[in-house]
Amino acid sequence: MSFSELLVWVPFASYPAACLAGVLAAVTASLAVVRTRGSTAMPAALWAVAACVGLSLESGIRAAGGLNDPAASAGVRLAVGAMMLCPAMSLLGAKRPQHRVWQLIVATLWMVLLMPALSARLVRPGSLPDVHLLERGFLLVLALVGWMNFIGTRRGLAATLITAGQLAWLWPFLPGVSTATAMPQPVADCVGAWLIALPAVIAAAQGNMWPRLVQKRLSENRPASIVILVNRPFLALRETLGAAWTLRIAERFDTLATAKGWPCRLRFGGLEVSGNPTDASWHPDALRAIKSLFHRFVTDDWLARHGWPSAK
Repeated sequence: MSFSELLVWVPFASYPAACLAGVLAAVTASLAVVRTRGSTAMPAALWAVAACVGLSLESGIRAAGGLNDPAASAGVRLAVGAMMLCPAMSLLGAKRPQHRVWQLIVATLWMVLLMPALSARLVRPGSLPDVHLLERGFLLVLALVGWMNFIGTRRGLAATLITAGQLAWLWPFLPGVSTATAMPQPVADCVGAWLIALPAVIAAAQGNMWPRLVQKRLSENRPASIVILVNRPFLALRETLGAAWTLRIAERFDTLATAKGWPCRLRFGGLEVSGNPTDASWHPDALRAIKSLFHRFVTDDWLARHGWPSAK
């Protein structure tokens, strides 16, 4: 095959490859729905499933020769790209009891981002979505907010690659980019889809390893210290919700610890204890306090799966 023939063949191969990546990402997100059961992160996992299904459907339609109309193509791209930002936005409201109502806000945000495409379809049929500069900048900010929430966790690399994949898909609607000339972008779509799928698989593998480590430690015939009891669910919650809520939990706990005079502080990396190591008089109160904070985001079943003894 000559180089010129290869250049012609690559765009046609890119769409099936992107569709395959979308299917893989959707399956991974579906597994995340199961893993996050009992936590307020479950709606975010459902948003991720919807976004990945949309990604695979768009790529599959393009692979089948559809979406040849530039206006329809741009409208569908905006809808899928905006939905990719919804999981991260869902996590920002992941606190009981408002986490369910928050999903209406996330859905409203998606509809607002979709308005240029709906306007073009209903008011100016056949024209490209006229995405205002403010919305273009807002799309970029939303992607970066989701990235910042996880960059400090063990999933920092996966979050970076997924954000890069999202920006590749949103490229035609980013500031300074002409939508008319930026689409179609088959190779960039394929790269973006795999930048989303592969890190998602890696993150899922990391999530599966954590409960096994917890069960291994629980099976050891020795009493667990308060540091281990707190860090197991706290670090798992950090990897599930990201930095925003775990830092808030740490702030609330440290305020209470200061008021009660407990010789401990809850940091981003876990519980730190100072003072007399043989003094355990404050442990029961501290454990009840941290459990109460955990209950704003997870259930007892989730805590049990992540190493919290049922007796505590």
